[in-house]
Amino acid sequence: MPLVLMLHPRDHYDMADLRDELAAELGVLSTHVVRHVQVLPHISRAHVYRIGDGGAHLHIWFFARPEGQTQLYGSWMPVWDDLLPEYPADVAEADAAIVADALVASIGGRRSYASESPHD
Repeated sequence: MPLVLMLHPRDHYDMADLRDELAAELGVLSTHVVRHVQVLPHISRAHVYRIGDGGAHLHIWFFARPEGQTQLYGSWMPVWDDLLPEYPADVAEADAAIVADALVASIGGRRSYASESPHD
């Protein structure tokens, strides 16, 4: 896939454990991520998954379906990601930066980088 993103809370929660205000924030944040992913010119759809059987820490995954590849339609998107040739890392990193910057512009906060602790 051209872009795979993961959203998770800083503190240890599972979806059923979220207070209503955190659940509302998750919904708004997820919607903004989808909007910003789908604006990318080579993306037709952002698929959203909650995957994590056996783990109690909430992880929400966003898989970007490439434009013109309708055969990747549906719930098999994570499987296709494992089967397709690797997408160029520099393009995926640039797309992730575009989405992160758009997210900060649309709802606030700041970007964190791989070298930073998620709790910084």
